[in-house]
Amino acid sequence: MLSLFMSPSEIELHRRFLRLFTAHEAAVRAFVRRLVPLRADADDVMQDVSVVLWEKFASFREGADFRAWAFGVARFEVLSWLRDKGRDRLVLNEEVVLKIAEESARDEPKLERQREALELCMAKVPAEQRELLMQAYQPEVRIQEVAQGSGRSVPGFYQWLHRMRRMLLDCIRRALAQEASS
Repeated sequence: MLSLFMSPSEIELHRRFLRLFTAHEAAVRAFVRRLVPLRADADDVMQDVSVVLWEKFASFREGADFRAWAFGVARFEVLSWLRDKGRDRLVLNEEVVLKIAEESARDEPKLERQREALELCMAKVPAEQRELLMQAYQPEVRIQEVAQGSGRSVPGFYQWLHRMRRMLLDCIRRALAQEASS
């Protein structure tokens, strides 16, 4: 529908943005989440980041590192959010956020490899067990309800969850070691 009101060059610009943004959204969201303490606030900041990225995309240099550019925009949006929320005691000061942002950007390639390894390992988990794992880590979830739904006692569910986490961690370590030796 939008294409009726957009020129061919605007449509192409929009497509380029969407391809790059969707490829890097998870990393940018994780970056913002590391800088903003509450998930709801991080979601609000991420919306602002998305809008600013689109508004400034025409100035993005073709072939440049979109992720690094998006991290820079996200860092400024987090700082703006901090200034707006400055009176709130739960907000970190600017220096701390800048330090965390710097370290997060530096560590992002390693974290991305870990996320990719986790996705590969999760794909190996049978669907029913994968669904239980995903339920256990949803915000506001009550483990007692997930345990009951799984047919396990709460202590039994915690034991199962511990075994699953260990199995996934071992799988991730093997995947990363294999990647490093390739």
